[in-house]
Amino acid sequence: MILDLHTHSIKSDDGRAKVQNYCQWIRTREIPIDGFVLTEHRQFDNESDYGDLAREFGITILKGSEVETEYGHVLVFGVTEGLQQAFDFSDIHLPLAKVVEACEEHGAVPVPCHPGRPRVGMHAHLETYGVPEGVRIVEIFNGGSRDSEDEIARDMAVELGYLGIGGSDAHIVSHVGRCATRFPMDIHSESELVEALRAGNFEAITNRQ
Repeated sequence: MILDLHTHSIKSDDGRAKVQNYCQWIRTREIPIDGFVLTEHRQFDNESDYGDLAREFGITILKGSEVETEYGHVLVFGVTEGLQQAFDFSDIHLPLAKVVEACEEHGAVPVPCHPGRPRVGMHAHLETYGVPEGVRIVEIFNGGSRDSEDEIARDMAVELGYLGIGGSDAHIVSHVGRCATRFPMDIHSESELVEALRAGNFEAITNRQ
């Protein structure tokens, strides 16, 4: 099963895509993914229910979040009510250690995203803050990466022994599926995604031309 683990809808401040339009684009353009995860900026979308869309298009639609730390941006998968109470998702100065600790306590998985990107990527902050504890997975393929950003991310992952995922970082419908993650099992819920990520049996892939 192939999932795009990093997408944004109009729920994000800079997102311009409606979830229904993502589904339509995937089907009409035959994008080779089975689903996607909505990782809205600095929030978790408790309100939206995409079950009807998922059934209509036969696409897995899951929800996560993208938060901001001193090491850059971090995707969070498996968000629960308890995790939302553990730290303020809207805080742009979250300590990564607090995010990692809270995720461990509440059964979630933190994944630094676009780590090769200046300022908002983890690699740019290693010299200042050192190698963080508790990080096991990073995003090594990002659909919005430029120049050598993904190469930096992959080299860092190899050097530090991290596993790697892929995500498009789509903010518009035409970018969905540019990068994704292949799993050997079916995934239809946030809990199943967390279980698969923790098992470590997945592969980052890119469909960029």
